[in-house]
Amino acid sequence: MRFEILRLEDVDGTAVDSTVVDAASVNRIVQQAASIGQRILIRPAGSASS
Repeated sequence: MRFEILRLEDVDGTAVDSTVVDAASVNRIVQQAASIGQRILIRPAGSASS
């Protein structure tokens, strides 16, 4: 399964960039974001936002 990871702006939460990764990479990216206090949103790749 693949996931889209969006990096969020600290001030207002808008997405500043995104990447699609496989499930095995999600944990590493979450750990990196947590270590620097970065906000991210993870969702299944290909999902439509309403």
